[in-house]
Amino acid sequence: MRRVAVFCGLLILALLVRVNWVQFVQADELQTDANNRRVLIERYAHPRGDIIVEGNSITGSVETDDNDFAYKRTYTDGEMWAPVTGFASLFNTTLLEGIYDSILTGDDDRLFFNRTIDMLTGKDRTGGNVVTTLNEDAQRAAFEGLGDKKGAVAAIDPRTGEILALVSTPSYDPSTFTGNSSDDTEAWSALQKENNPDDPMLNRALRETYPPGSTFKVVTAAAALENGLIDGVDEKTGYPDPFPLPDTNGQEVGNLIDGYCPDASLRTALMWSCNTVFLGISDELGNETMMDTAATFGFNEEVFTPVRAEASQYPEDNRPQNAMAGIGQASNRATPLQMAMVAAAIANDGKLMQPYMVDQLVAPNLNVIEQTEPQEMSRPLSAENAQALQSAMESVVDEGTASNAQIDGVKVGGKTGTAQHGENNEAIPYAWFISYAMTDNGSPVAVAVVVENGSQDRNEVGGNALAAPIAKDVMEAVLAGQN
Repeated sequence: MRRVAVFCGLLILALLVRVNWVQFVQADELQTDANNRRVLIERYAHPRGDIIVEGNSITGSVETDDNDFAYKRTYTDGEMWAPVTGFASLFNTTLLEGIYDSILTGDDDRLFFNRTIDMLTGKDRTGGNVVTTLNEDAQRAAFEGLGDKKGAVAAIDPRTGEILALVSTPSYDPSTFTGNSSDDTEAWSALQKENNPDDPMLNRALRETYPPGSTFKVVTAAAALENGLIDGVDEKTGYPDPFPLPDTNGQEVGNLIDGYCPDASLRTALMWSCNTVFLGISDELGNETMMDTAATFGFNEEVFTPVRAEASQYPEDNRPQNAMAGIGQASNRATPLQMAMVAAAIANDGKLMQPYMVDQLVAPNLNVIEQTEPQEMSRPLSAENAQALQSAMESVVDEGTASNAQIDGVKVGGKTGTAQHGENNEAIPYAWFISYAMTDNGSPVAVAVVVENGSQDRNEVGGNALAAPIAKDVMEAVLAGQN
């Protein structure tokens, strides 16, 4: 009997150890396990909180007839807002829906008081809300401007870092797969990259990196000014046309526009996008200095908005590749958000603010539980050099290659870009445009636009023809709101 009692005691002890191990050690792991259906059932047992743009909800929750999932997520203008909201469905949660899932479901520890009051009063539990920095008119202008083109737009308030627009096309409507039916499964499957070569679920504004082409020349210009290689934007540079690419067997790189580029100043070189000037600057400064300058603008590190943006790349490279990277080619790659950050830093007198898209987290009783404060990210260039570059970029719009971005009565600075890519550069070039609008109170908006599939006719592929009109519409939408 003693041996039986000891054995039973050991069994009870083992059970206690196991229960405590599951409850306290494995709890988080089991709760987040993809196969734990109870987590999904609980997530959709109550209405989710909403994602808010300018006081209006762009998400919702509706009751279902499903036995397990009492509610499902709905989206207003889902295709337009998907690069911001992401989605909450039985398949996954992404972007803002994923990052703030605990706030939106009401499970966050900061909502304990609200949950307790709801339990005591018998009120149905609801989640908190995520209040964004987005500008609805700017978002719509970007979305409609891209239309059926493949590309992306990112717009920032340079003074604060607030993200005003974030668009990626082609897009998708998350409402089509938030339920638990065969139709939802079919809609989800149709959006996957293996079934849809356009990859509509790719967030091109944050997660795709492109060769930035000539838009990167403003970074190279900033490097020349900040490192004392050139004293001002109107100083002659002395670089030949065509430019002999270093460490090659006589390979030369020329310019698309004749007559402006030999010995051109930075202003003239930006106005007419002179490859030769920026090849020479990048080569003369060297790879390490160019990498350091690019890093101050945000290159070579991921950016969290709080949604993660892919790291743009200015790589360690050899001399000829570094020269080509100085004109936005070779291994130089950037997200649209990154190039909007470049334009924003110049527009904000050399101060780069941390980009962010969430202003507040709000409890169901409307108490603010988290407030985002603008933060300085870096100082890529001095105020004096930034203002000199502003003058040059405004000349690009007023007198150079970016005439389609002109806005009556408003100073607009910009830079066009046509980025080659593909094997032997045979693919259709990407059309780029970066810009900012300036008012008496500083610049309220900086924009980057990239269009992937512009035209088979290379003569029509360019930032001014395809991307600048979209940027102009976005800037006008923001300016109208300011007024």
